[in-house]
Amino acid sequence: MGGHDGHRVPRSRFPTELEHHLMRTDVTFDSAGLTLAGHLYTPDAPAAGPRPAVVVSHPMTGVKEQTAGLYAARLARAGFVALAFDAAHWGASEGLPRFLEDPSRRVEDIKNAVTFLSVRDEADPGRIGALGICASGGYVVPAAATDHRIRAVATVSAADEGAWFRDGLGGTQTPGELAAMLDLSAAARTDEARGGEVRRQQIHPGSAPGRGEVKKSLTRHIHQGWEYYRTARAHHPRTENWFALRSVDLLTQFDAFGLIALIAPRPLLMIAGTEAVSDYFTVGAVEKAREPKELFWVDGADHVDLYDRDEYVTPAVEKLTGFFTEGLKAPGAVAA
Repeated sequence: MGGHDGHRVPRSRFPTELEHHLMRTDVTFDSAGLTLAGHLYTPDAPAAGPRPAVVVSHPMTGVKEQTAGLYAARLARAGFVALAFDAAHWGASEGLPRFLEDPSRRVEDIKNAVTFLSVRDEADPGRIGALGICASGGYVVPAAATDHRIRAVATVSAADEGAWFRDGLGGTQTPGELAAMLDLSAAARTDEARGGEVRRQQIHPGSAPGRGEVKKSLTRHIHQGWEYYRTARAHHPRTENWFALRSVDLLTQFDAFGLIALIAPRPLLMIAGTEAVSDYFTVGAVEKAREPKELFWVDGADHVDLYDRDEYVTPAVEKLTGFFTEGLKAPGAVAA
């Protein structure tokens, strides 16, 4: 494990209020035999000792250069060491087949990211938190439930990918549609075993879908996902708009929030937008969680607005900063 190529983040990389030099170091670390690529963000100001640290995990279709990197950079500006990384099979990280979404693997990647931070001189191993965005909002929960090194847990636009694939977003999928997808996933496994090419499924439409007239509509959500990932808004060449089809059965069997009660007595913060069609995931998860827990609403935000829209990201980051400051304070310290 190690890092290299440390450099100051250019001013043009962030919105106006973040025109502040940070250090971003390209790092790699091992996760169950695969090398994962990450960006380690650290404040440029000197510190008296190791700082509290946060692992930031990206959405299912994302890479570290997108929303995970944005949140990591803003947390670093607030005084934290923050690691954004590409999960196995995605981005610049290793893993074949490409674009495989394996929830158990994603959970393990988060734990191994914590291990990486635990042995860095910049980070205090006793003060590490985790932030998951979208699908990773469902992955950080089981990671933290069984890894007590994660001292505080937060999510933004959390999604339970298992429920999403079983039921469809908003419960719009029929049992027959799920059965058909599972048939395709099973056939894909057999084809690969026979030496065939990895079957892939397109994620976002090839062109702009309709915006939809109704707030919280599926059409609006599809448009926002397309606009974020497939236009200049946030497109990155390593988000190639596919996922491996045999991911379907791995996702279908996953339960993101079944162990959420085990996070207590460590603190949990879940952030969602009031206009997000996915908000019910967060509401249901908070209901299952034990104290201390908090649901924080960002007024007017849709699911994807919280990825990068400054008017929504700023209040989310302010809330996260206070949450992690308190949740990761040194033993015996009194919060300011």
